[in-house]
Amino acid sequence: MFLDRDAELAFLRSIQTRTHPGPGQFIMLYGRRRVGKTALLLHWAEQSGLPFSYFAAEKEPAPLQRRKLFATLLGRNPTTPTNPTFASWSDLWHATASFLGDKRHILIFDELPYAAESDPATLSALQHAWDQHFQRSQALIVICGSQVRTMELMLASQSPIFGRLTGQWHLRPLPYSALRTLLPGWSAEERIAAYALVGGVPTYLQWLDPARSLVENIRQVMLAPGSLVMAEVEFLLYDELREPRTYLAILQAIGNGAHTLKEIANASLVSTTNLSNYLAQLQVLRLVEKRLPATIPPTRQRIARQGRYHLSDPFFRFYFRFLQPYQGDLSYQPERVLPAIQQGLRAFVGQTAFEDLARQWVLEQGRAGGLPFTPQTVGSHWSRQVQVDVVAANFQSREVLVGECKWGTDTIDRAVVRELVEQKAPLLRADLPDAGQGWTTHLALFARAGFTPAAREDARRHNIVLVDAARLDQELG
Repeated sequence: MFLDRDAELAFLRSIQTRTHPGPGQFIMLYGRRRVGKTALLLHWAEQSGLPFSYFAAEKEPAPLQRRKLFATLLGRNPTTPTNPTFASWSDLWHATASFLGDKRHILIFDELPYAAESDPATLSALQHAWDQHFQRSQALIVICGSQVRTMELMLASQSPIFGRLTGQWHLRPLPYSALRTLLPGWSAEERIAAYALVGGVPTYLQWLDPARSLVENIRQVMLAPGSLVMAEVEFLLYDELREPRTYLAILQAIGNGAHTLKEIANASLVSTTNLSNYLAQLQVLRLVEKRLPATIPPTRQRIARQGRYHLSDPFFRFYFRFLQPYQGDLSYQPERVLPAIQQGLRAFVGQTAFEDLARQWVLEQGRAGGLPFTPQTVGSHWSRQVQVDVVAANFQSREVLVGECKWGTDTIDRAVVRELVEQKAPLLRADLPDAGQGWTTHLALFARAGFTPAAREDARRHNIVLVDAARLDQELG
């Protein structure tokens, strides 16, 4: 799936014509599972006009991995027993260099962590092969993997390939704008709700049938007996982690509304002493994120204690909120689950995707010069005095944007405008550095159903930016 992958393809195409630091190129592409790495690399290779070989390591002995890789390079059936075998990765890379010679050739080595697990010498052999052969050759070597933590460790100074890479790219989920192309017949509200269910992960987006409504997709695709949707979360965790049950308990606690360390410890029955280590690992895997109030200056964020933990992935949020409670039910029937989803979906979308997308809109507007100032932080705010859905702040120019989100089905009236002006904004300013003295405040309202004429008039007088679902849908990148 290549919607909104222009930047990634431009990066990959650029390496075909590079001559610095040498003709050989050594690239790393990594990202979470299901994000579309393999499809992207194969699409680029097929369009490159260059000969290429694609090999994906599996969880099998290293000698078998080496034999399959070289057979792939030769264009043979990798499972044929008569293919050449190699006693070490060094032997394999020497043979590869001899075979390629001075030919321009793309070699994609996918799921590299599986090879490294089978033989600890994998990376050091690759490093020596690069130093001795490939950096002066015409080879374009691309290593790829889904185990994000393992791949990022390869970038560290202790890694054998540290300093050898000539380029790297962390592939992330598709932006919201991809849903406009994939689901053109859906309303803005349905697309925002779809984003709340599956986010921008290409594989998850492919679950959705554009010809069906959102409810029909939930009933006939996501809730269908035997659907891969129900098994997805546990599959990913078992692939990434050695003790997934404890992590599952922590994710379930967060998914059910526990966000502070104390709340998560109580809900998961994991001691606070050990919990921080588990949460750190989940953050490395991009499954959990620690949020701080956007009113905390960047210089103080490391020592701030107001952090709250949230699930990063929209599908994980949906799964633990609506699907996981029914997974162990031996009498599972979609007809019993669907009403519970329909009953809680509106509040769920409003509290997750709509607020997230509103903050994303503010971030994009700030970068594009569409706001009166450029934000240094974008997020939300909470304290004993007030909670605000959308906050953006610049601590140098002392400007802050205060915004509220409403996902109700009714248009917003002037009472909501007045609450923002007279209550939310003053209370938030009091939580800013210097109690908000000298700060300029800008206001915004995000509403699913729009605004009454009276609300629009009040908003005009107070210079409040108004964004309904249709505008959010159209302007998000």
